[in-house]
Amino acid sequence: VQLQASGGGLVQAGGSLRLSCTASGFNLDYSAIGWFRQAPGKEREGVAYISRRGGSTYYPDSVRGRFTVSRDKAKNTAYLQMNSLKLEDTAVYYCAARNILKDTVVTAITGYDYWGQGTQVTVSS
Repeated sequence: VQLQASGGGLVQAGGSLRLSCTASGFNLDYSAIGWFRQAPGKEREGVAYISRRGGSTYYPDSVRGRFTVSRDKAKNTAYLQMNSLKLEDTAVYYCAARNILKDTVVTAITGYDYWGQGTQVTVSS
């Protein structure tokens, strides 16, 4: 059972990146997905959440309108599209999955069963 986040890199402020979260060994269809980030010296924080069937999403104010979470059942993959990136978006980004029956988002960081290894996103001026 493994989650792998990828797609990070170096981008200029105002640019875009799309992160991918691919699962192996289990089916993401049964999971709510969360994207989190952790900057140096800061606590890990959630930036996007999507429910099991994709019917619900949630974003904190810091990224709302700029980030979009989605999922592709056929590819067993979730995505985080990040637009209008800011310097303060620089962090290691993680995806997480939580097995759940309800089609609801999971915002509690402690509520996740599986975590990816993280991918670095660096936004430069």
